[in-house]
Amino acid sequence: MFWYGLMLLCVVWDRPGGLAAAFHMGMVGVAGAGIYKMLKTRTSRPRPYRKDPGIRCGALPLDEFSFPSGHTLHAVAFSLVAVAYYPALAWLLAPFTVLVALSRMVLGLHYPSDVLAGAVIGFGLAKLSFWWLIFSFGHG
Repeated sequence: MFWYGLMLLCVVWDRPGGLAAAFHMGMVGVAGAGIYKMLKTRTSRPRPYRKDPGIRCGALPLDEFSFPSGHTLHAVAFSLVAVAYYPALAWLLAPFTVLVALSRMVLGLHYPSDVLAGAVIGFGLAKLSFWWLIFSFGHG
């Protein structure tokens, strides 16, 4: 919900630029969802709380499998895209993204490797999206 709110705020606050930023974030989000869902079904890695009875599940999981962390993937990708459009948001988005990543482990939903993989994929996806914009439209 945080990211949808941020996208809406961008559009309301900065009409033409905000629409471009929100669209960019939306496209990265759709691509990220496709990547992580494909990886989750192919790896079928059980969540930590399912493997170790000593780990308590602290939140309702969105799906069955652990690898990679989709929340972390999206937090990293959305933050990088948003900060590229609005650098002043870095002070808010950087700590929020770190907290999202840490929360996935604290809640017993992901292993550290799931979170690291999500962060790497999110970073790569954001960078690839900027490359695509520059290559396709000559700006970004």
